[in-house]
Amino acid sequence: PMENGGTASEAKKIRGDDDVEGREVTTSEWATLRRHVRQYCSRTFRLQTIVNTFPIVTWLPKYNFDTLQADFIAGLTVGLTVIPQGLAYAQVANLPPQYGLYTAFMGSFVYCFLGTSKDMTLGPTAIMGLLTGTFGTDLFPEVPTEQKDATMAITLTFMTGVIQLSMGILKLGILVSFISHPVINAFTSAAAITIASGQVKNILGLKKISSEFLPMVYETLSKIPDTRVWDLTMGLVSLVFVLLLRFLRTKKWNDEPGTAPSRTVKICRKIIWLVGTGGNAIVVIAASGVAAALESQGITDAIGLTGDIKPGLPSFQPPKFEIQDGNNTISSSEIFSKIGPGLAIVPLISLVETMAIGKAFARVNNYKIDPTQEMVASGVTNMLASFVSSYPITGSFTRTALNSQTGVRTPLGGIFTGALVLLSLGVLTPWFSYIPKSALAAVIIAAVLQMVDCRIVLKLWKAN
Repeated sequence: PMENGGTASEAKKIRGDDDVEGREVTTSEWATLRRHVRQYCSRTFRLQTIVNTFPIVTWLPKYNFDTLQADFIAGLTVGLTVIPQGLAYAQVANLPPQYGLYTAFMGSFVYCFLGTSKDMTLGPTAIMGLLTGTFGTDLFPEVPTEQKDATMAITLTFMTGVIQLSMGILKLGILVSFISHPVINAFTSAAAITIASGQVKNILGLKKISSEFLPMVYETLSKIPDTRVWDLTMGLVSLVFVLLLRFLRTKKWNDEPGTAPSRTVKICRKIIWLVGTGGNAIVVIAASGVAAALESQGITDAIGLTGDIKPGLPSFQPPKFEIQDGNNTISSSEIFSKIGPGLAIVPLISLVETMAIGKAFARVNNYKIDPTQEMVASGVTNMLASFVSSYPITGSFTRTALNSQTGVRTPLGGIFTGALVLLSLGVLTPWFSYIPKSALAAVIIAAVLQMVDCRIVLKLWKAN
């Protein structure tokens, strides 16, 4: 008899490695192993665990046609906003324009399955563009933006996802709450000022301006005499119209007490709201039309254009983790050393931005989000986004606000947003080459000006 009560006839032989003598496993040991496996599976695959991991299972069974209609309208509305913003924010990230669109669709698809906020939209933002330009595209600063290699940015995206997913698995969502609101507001305001300052050169049509803040300001001021009139005119007119159309979207109509607006008035107000909602797209399309008209008249160099954009969808492939520069290969270790502190800063800022937006709209619309699950969703999104050549993704306040105001009911609205972006990549890229850089700069400046919180200066001044 064996020590644990089994017999040799009851034992099952397992074969070891060449240098390890085989040993016998008894029936009771197999029973213990099976019991542990069953317990693990019951914990892992129980209903509550599945619900926590895939929140879509809580609302999808209740989905109906009315909800689909609301999500469809909201998704298309956000899509019309994210396309011009994606092209614009690629400029902030010092990447070719198509990478802004690559960044715009994966978050919409993944968050539908893993997210806990009905209003949240993940995708390109100005702050992530700034951080990507700082940590993810400066290996060859002398290379023009249109020819930048995105390997560093894609690697940064993948590592951002790995770190965020690890934090979610370890349930470290509480760490984000230790970052105070004044710190967040101060960082956001400073980033907005930096981003807006960096776009002045495109409004003025200036070239060969440094990306470093102080040299950028000095060189911009010193080259003001070289301002191109067509670029300046296009940029200022675009900025005015973007701000005007935004005002139409946020306009509050005050009816007299006890009176209801007529059907005609309601229709007119709805049309005005729709025009205001698609303001970015309308301005960019109009500016592109002007640029195309000038080119047809033989005026080819009057306005700086986005230029040719790589057509078609990005290939789905893992990040390369190395860069081929002629006959030289830049290894992954050198890439990681160049990214440096970005491996800590980018994941954290991305999570803080996403959490702040999610909590704000959950409070307004009377529901709750799961911070830990949001970490998981953000991590998986960034990891998968790196497979389609995206730079780091986070929540967008402006598009989330638009999503909420449009009446989205579930995260499924993001599917329509992502589909519209894919459609634009597959069909519209030849037309994007006519988009003036000054018009995209106007879109960026109008977006980031909302992020500047002047009140934070007074709060910090009064702080003891």
